[in-house]
Amino acid sequence: MRVVDAVLHKATDEIIRIDYSVVDFSKGIIFSRGMEELERFVKDNPHCCMIDLLKNVCPLVDRLRIQQILGGLYHLDSHTKYRIRAPQFLKVIRLPRKKAQYPEVDDFRDCKLKEKLFESKLSFPCIVKPQAACGVPHAHQMALVFTAEDFENLQVPLPAIVQEYVDHGSTIYKIYVLGEKIFYAVKKSMPNASTLLSQSEMNQSGPITFDSLKSLPTKKDDTLSGKEQTDQQAVLDLDLITAAAKWLRGHLDLAIFGFDVVIQEGSGDHVVVDLNYLPSFKEVPDNEAVPAFWDAIKQSYQVKNSSLHTPV
Repeated sequence: MRVVDAVLHKATDEIIRIDYSVVDFSKGIIFSRGMEELERFVKDNPHCCMIDLLKNVCPLVDRLRIQQILGGLYHLDSHTKYRIRAPQFLKVIRLPRKKAQYPEVDDFRDCKLKEKLFESKLSFPCIVKPQAACGVPHAHQMALVFTAEDFENLQVPLPAIVQEYVDHGSTIYKIYVLGEKIFYAVKKSMPNASTLLSQSEMNQSGPITFDSLKSLPTKKDDTLSGKEQTDQQAVLDLDLITAAAKWLRGHLDLAIFGFDVVIQEGSGDHVVVDLNYLPSFKEVPDNEAVPAFWDAIKQSYQVKNSSLHTPV
């Protein structure tokens, strides 16, 4: 029988459904039969290293859990003039609940919605996202809301997260973590709130709905020249990003992941708006990404192998 030393997977592409009736979101994730068989194989063959363990990947499927994880960045001692943080948020549920451990309301028409938005330090506009971050068809159906009335008949699937919208000059930084190596790319993003509001008023009043995988609300004439891109890149605090990547890697116990950062205009806050497993790395040149992938795989295998031979 051929020996398998390591298995590299993208489990988030193998999710077939999510059972929202399960209190622990991660336990409600149903993977494909092939993925379940692969996990059983790894459990039956302790010498085989799975990169990464499913229990470590599952939190990145849950936008609420992502918000809770990113909350730990507040305490990061980076020794820089900026801070890195998570967006403010509010959870909107659709199921009976026990005592809440984080801010939440029952649905978009909850009479306490305005009060809870204020308590959660949220102001308009807000971005509304399904709690499921991937693996289901509706995971990327989002909306920008500009008033409390915009929540009426909102079509974003529940449960959902109402998240702070940060003015960031149409620039987003894609951070890629491969083991101990970190890469980043600068990409065009959604415009500031004032532009979005004016476009909404020109077309029709109400929320702006979109599928984030297909197209984002943009300003048609908002293009970045080469010089502007260079200037924007200089704003990114790489020491702060490196410290955050190191903290997240240790907290998540993942070898391969990515996160998206926007820089808030005015404060300079580095706000982490997304966290995902095994991103595409398409902006990273192959001659840099491939060796980094190999190093990350080898390091994970060596850690697993050494743990098997360490006396208890």
